[in-house]
Amino acid sequence: MTSGQAFDCAVVGAGAWGTALADLLARNGHHVKIWAREADVVASIAQSHENQRFLKGVQLAASLESCAQITEAVRSASLVVYAPPSEHFREVVRASAPAVDATATIAVASKGLEPETLKVMTAVASEELRGRSVVALSGPSFAAEVAARQPTAVVAAGPDPDATEFVQLLMSSREFRVYTHDDALGVELGGALKNVMAVATGICEGLGLGYNSRAALITRGLAEMIRLGVALGAQGATFAGLAGMGDLVLTCTGALSRNRALGVAVGQGATLAEAMVGKETVAEGVTTARSALKLAERVGVDMPIVAGVHRILFEGKPARESIAELMERELRAESD
Repeated sequence: MTSGQAFDCAVVGAGAWGTALADLLARNGHHVKIWAREADVVASIAQSHENQRFLKGVQLAASLESCAQITEAVRSASLVVYAPPSEHFREVVRASAPAVDATATIAVASKGLEPETLKVMTAVASEELRGRSVVALSGPSFAAEVAARQPTAVVAAGPDPDATEFVQLLMSSREFRVYTHDDALGVELGGALKNVMAVATGICEGLGLGYNSRAALITRGLAEMIRLGVALGAQGATFAGLAGMGDLVLTCTGALSRNRALGVAVGQGATLAEAMVGKETVAEGVTTARSALKLAERVGVDMPIVAGVHRILFEGKPARESIAELMERELRAESD
């Protein structure tokens, strides 16, 4: 399912997700360089073909090349994939921008909202890389399972069909299926907001609540995501797809979900600081809970689950009290 032609590609950010995508592209026959901020990650990929820090135990493609200099990684690349944490996204893209080819296609694999501006990552990339086609890449995809070449389906979304089809062509394989879409905003909001819902689901699990509670929370969480998305101009139907419902279900129920695991710890009585101790990887739902609540308030959208998570994480509200408040809200019709 690959193009048959080898392209120069770059992946910026060598966490688990960035590493899995770089390995995927390399195994599809492309020439891939991956940039890591961490010197030990650069060394381990170069010396043992393994990211021992973020994706331990996965043997990476021998052709994958690691770089300590971000400009070296992106120079001459036809496809540049960005996968740093959302809170560092702009500074990383800006640092790479002078070396990114004017004709390069940009794929954004980071999920979240910029804390200061509340913008989605493709909007940030478009500002820093003016003139390039920018594509959002999202969907239900744990990095470890992608690296293990388990069947996975994601979405490449953007306004330029040539760009989304280029990403689709380079990334698709027998195990990794890429669909195209034109609603980048909806795809990105789905990928960002589901992390907050996963924290909420984990909190419920940590409190000892059962499957009824989890199903209710996921369903009503999806309704909140759609409300905010539509208010911001996204297509409501996007949230019924892979980047909405698909990613939401995976992140709220999967044992590999960092956001769910953090929520479980908080539900069991840990403070946010205690739940984050010793964590090598980012639980994006923590940062996004702040941003999503501000964004909802800005556009006048009611998001009680997001507000509840915010109160628990940042305002010291006991988790059980917050869940009780959700159940005691004014009775209403299901459809908004």
